Amino acid sequence: MRLFAPLIALGCTMLQLPVFAQTPNTPLPFGKVEIADLELQKCDFEPDANAMVLFEKGNLYFDSHLNIVLEYHKRVKIFNEHGKDQANVKIDFNGGNRYENINEIQAETINLNGGKPEITKVDKKQVFLQAIDKVQSQYTFSFPNVKPGSIIEYKYTRTIYSFVGMPEWYFQSYIPVRYSELDTNIPSIFTFNTHVHTSLPWAKYKTKTVLYNDLVEERALENVPSLRKEPYMTSEADNLQSIHFQLIAVAPSVNNTNTYDDTWTKVGKTFANYEDFGGQLNRYLTNEETIINKAKTFKSLDEKVNYIFNEVKNNLKWNNVDRWYTNDGTRAAWDKKSGNSAEVNLILYHLLKKVGIDVYPMVASTREHGKVNPAFPFIYQFNRAVVYLPVDSAKHYVLDATNKYNLFNEIPEELLNSYGLCIDKQKADYNLVYLEKLNPSVTSVYVNAQIKADGQMTGVASVNNYSYSRINALQAYKADGEKKYIEELAQHDNNLKISSLKLENLGIDSLPLTQNINFNLDLAGSDEHYIYFSPNIFTSLHNNPLLSESRSTIIDFGHLDKLSLAGQYKIPAGYKVSAFPKSGSLEMPDKSISLRRVIAEEDGIINVRYVIAHTKTYYIKEDYPQLHEFYKTMYQYLNEQIVLEKI
Repeated sequence: MRLFAPLIALGCTMLQLPVFAQTPNTPLPFGKVEIADLELQKCDFEPDANAMVLFEKGNLYFDSHLNIVLEYHKRVKIFNEHGKDQANVKIDFNGGNRYENINEIQAETINLNGGKPEITKVDKKQVFLQAIDKVQSQYTFSFPNVKPGSIIEYKYTRTIYSFVGMPEWYFQSYIPVRYSELDTNIPSIFTFNTHVHTSLPWAKYKTKTVLYNDLVEERALENVPSLRKEPYMTSEADNLQSIHFQLIAVAPSVNNTNTYDDTWTKVGKTFANYEDFGGQLNRYLTNEETIINKAKTFKSLDEKVNYIFNEVKNNLKWNNVDRWYTNDGTRAAWDKKSGNSAEVNLILYHLLKKVGIDVYPMVASTREHGKVNPAFPFIYQFNRAVVYLPVDSAKHYVLDATNKYNLFNEIPEELLNSYGLCIDKQKADYNLVYLEKLNPSVTSVYVNAQIKADGQMTGVASVNNYSYSRINALQAYKADGEKKYIEELAQHDNNLKISSLKLENLGIDSLPLTQNINFNLDLAGSDEHYIYFSPNIFTSLHNNPLLSESRSTIIDFGHLDKLSLAGQYKIPAGYKVSAFPKSGSLEMPDKSISLRRVIAEEDGIINVRYVIAHTKTYYIKEDYPQLHEFYKTMYQYLNEQIVLEKI
């Protein structure tokens, strides 16, 4: 079978292309270009953009064999040097299992030269196909002769050898999109639910029935702003304006066995019966008896689980590839001590099961991959295999040994606030489980310092990190090294010098990570009459991350938090308190975030206590105005200074 149609060899062609008298947003045929687009210097609705999608067009239909076919065409305008990265293209598809194919790839660069279009075609020899793993494949190519002012375009045909798995369509991108259109032609023998996630009005929406009552729909958006990265945003899949299709019915004449996955039970059965998932659960591992026998010597459930969990995470290296299926298989991954997330965690499942622990394989979705929509049963909503362990009616563990800093009794942070699908083939029980952490991740800071008359503060601090706070701090320390970690701890403040840092409980997961700090702080702004300082030290809460007046994405803090700061500051002889912030509290209208502050002075010692608590993790973008205003006030509270006056 052809993988792609022959491409015209690399070369430059000087020709005058016809100028079409169409609206600026109308998709033009491949190779036909508006001179106005070649002369375009910026995006009208997003002037600071480095590049812009001029148009993106998809024609989605079923062929005579009831395969899904997508004819795709995209054209991009490059405005400056920073936009040239758009010229490196990757086309991902599930080609390894021959589930789908990409062919008829064509690509070219168009420049304006002497007032005329100059076309440079991509040589077919520069279009590379590589197997990512046994399922996923990828075409890559780069456009030649790209410079500011260039237009690049490419098109291809994607064929999915099934009537299941209609591809999603994204009207939005990380660069602005002037026009995006998807046309669909769905035979009347199929019924699809359409999940539309758009905030802009349709620039075009047409629907009609044609021969045999097939449904034809045309949908388009125009002037779609780029999706910009924002603090605490979830994945692009959660936020991009898009449309998704879910097959819910097929005419009996086509499929009288109803074998497609339209319920979570059917999705679960697919996982359970899939050779590279369910077929890997009971594979013997070389010398597994050593670990199994050792684990059986421990008395409590937690001791057994913790031992096996640490054996797997410390002896198997995750290759940073997230999959719900194995590539080489659990046995091969165990022998070479490396594998993808499914191989690592299905090995963990196997060993726990061999010890007699009641565990189940589970599939989940990482934060980067996107939240699982419980109303949309579909296998590709998941990207990571993990292990589910129900402890009792009130407690369960979700184990993931890919990260060396994960804990067996903490749900991995990147899986929170979404669903996992628990697979119990023996009981034919396949249930979605919402993955959340109900207790906050706690950080407590204690500072004991002395202020000197020369405007210097010297002292000691102790930072105790629990739960995710511990995991993140320890991972940063190990990954960055002590020097860089100290710079981050000091918030890159040149006035704050950390002379020593000692970490305790690094290897004891059940205890908090304790950071003992000796420091010296130059109190900038002080003079011979006044000393100014803020007690907000070693909290990491110095710069407000929610400064933007507007928000276009969901806000997800990931997990609940509680931060406490307690400080004692000795006033130098010859000084008195001139002013300090009042004790008080601050709350969100729904009380989901609160700040409590208590400040008092007695016998020359200033005592300070701050407590900040988050009791909610997830906010829709419509909540942002209140959240923005609260954060603005909260950071004003945190950074208010205490003033000492010379007597």
